Amino acid sequence: MINSEFRKKMSDSWFSYLQTQICKSFEILERNRLKFSRRRWCKKNIKEGGGTSYLLTNGKIFDKVGVNKSTVSGIFPKKFRSSILGAEKKGRYWASGISVVAHMKNPKIPAIHFNTRFIVTSKEWFGGGMDVTPSHEDKKESQIVHNDLKKICLQNKKNYEKYKKWCDEYFYLPHRKEARGIGGIFFDYETKDWIKNFKFVRELGLAFIDISNKIINRKYKLKYTKKDKEKQLLKRGRYVEFNLLYDRGTKFGLNSGGNTESILMSLPPEAKWK
Repeated sequence: MINSEFRKKMSDSWFSYLQTQICKSFEILERNRLKFSRRRWCKKNIKEGGGTSYLLTNGKIFDKVGVNKSTVSGIFPKKFRSSILGAEKKGRYWASGISVVAHMKNPKIPAIHFNTRFIVTSKEWFGGGMDVTPSHEDKKESQIVHNDLKKICLQNKKNYEKYKKWCDEYFYLPHRKEARGIGGIFFDYETKDWIKNFKFVRELGLAFIDISNKIINRKYKLKYTKKDKEKQLLKRGRYVEFNLLYDRGTKFGLNSGGNTESILMSLPPEAKWK
């Protein structure tokens, strides 16, 4: 029988492996002219873990891309416990996961976000997803993203329509009355059948690499104007608003004693507001 410690170890190892593969793939897209810088961090109590942040900036493809992996444990603040499954009473947790946010140099290429995680409180579950935020409409690109994500879901007997709807509802800015991007999939609280869920999480991680390459290779040579860049910067403003006001991952990281710089890695290097 697979016990909880084994599940933690396997999840932690997978997220580390995936982090390495994503960084290698993105460096290849940059023709290996740029390499990720690496920074390790630990919680104040070293026994409660830490993480590794990889950052690449000012490339030919990527304006800024961060690939963060962390494995942490501890006790949630009392005010935060009620919002986390299984943490309501004692507040103890263990969490491991990977998060990727890529902001592109060329405004014709959308921002791409991906994360997967395994969390243990008095319950255990997987969560995560992938979504795309373009500043320019591209129906073909949207088809590629949604078709590939649907394929992964169907192969793993996951409810694609449910995950897609969840993503659309999650990445919505109520104060703007608009979506952050074109969506993707979002899932959480996958508590049943760890083996099948772990398989899904692994395949989604590899699919993220494949989808990212498809998106970037279609467009990185396209020319763009100052007007295109201006539109991208305004869209990035919406990205900032969502991540600081609504994003669960940001709130989870700050309330679990995570590294502030790594948590705010998702923010673009430049943005604008009218």
